[in-house]
Amino acid sequence: MTELQQTNPAEASAKAATLIESLPWLRLYRDQIVVIKYGGNAMISDELQDAFAEDIAYLRYVGVKPVVVHGGGPQISHMLDRLAIPSEFKGGYRVTSTEAISVVRMVLTGQINPQLVAKINAHGPLAAGLSGEDAGLFSGRRRGVVIDGVEHDLGRVGDVVEVDPQPVLDQLAAGRIPVVSSIAPDRDKPGHSLNVNADAAAAALATALRASKLVILTDVPGLYADWPNRDSLVSHLTKAELREMLPSLESGMIPKMQACLDAVEGGVETAAIIDGRVPHSVLVEMFTEKGIGTEVVA
Repeated sequence: MTELQQTNPAEASAKAATLIESLPWLRLYRDQIVVIKYGGNAMISDELQDAFAEDIAYLRYVGVKPVVVHGGGPQISHMLDRLAIPSEFKGGYRVTSTEAISVVRMVLTGQINPQLVAKINAHGPLAAGLSGEDAGLFSGRRRGVVIDGVEHDLGRVGDVVEVDPQPVLDQLAAGRIPVVSSIAPDRDKPGHSLNVNADAAAAALATALRASKLVILTDVPGLYADWPNRDSLVSHLTKAELREMLPSLESGMIPKMQACLDAVEGGVETAAIIDGRVPHSVLVEMFTEKGIGTEVVA
């Protein structure tokens, strides 16, 4: 007979304290829809992929209704390089040619989505994959980007201009975790697909679902008021404060913070950007007093 390993009393007390700290947040988010945008470094590290999948499964098992929206910038860039298709960014958005949109669609819907669904389903038959093109979930329209007062064409890049949340609500009603890839049909050109920014898509979906929270995983600890001064990390700000700061932000951060602003202005109670390089950052943000990253409130 093997001797049972006893838990160190100090360690046990620390674990219990952590669980008790989460109690008010478990009560707050129970039965609430939370939209989580997954991307960046958390997507390309096996360890962080596993930790993210554990976080999402945990949310579901404690009664939260998580909805995951993912992009796939690093994987798309890698595949475009392999196929010798040029990559270019303007104003934080990827310029997407007709040739490139097929690769974007293949990587997002055919590679990343089923991989993430499988990771979550290692913890139970919970997740189901969706594309923004499925059942009219997203409707998109082409967009450009204004840089120094001049509008630049981005090719097959669009905004989500309409959301029908019913396909996601149906999955939630069945007890599933919807995992949504950020691609949308072009409403002006039936049969054409658009590469939509995953941050913006997550914000539009969170608004349509009347989610209580939007969480965006990124590759930095949060928003800095005076980048690159690392002592200027902002942990909490209102939508009015963010609206004032937005024009002065670094270009790569603008789409993420614009998404937070759009969500909160659309009725989502809180939106946060958090460091996806930190294992279990989703649980730290949602179930601890201090959280992690930068939170935007109305």
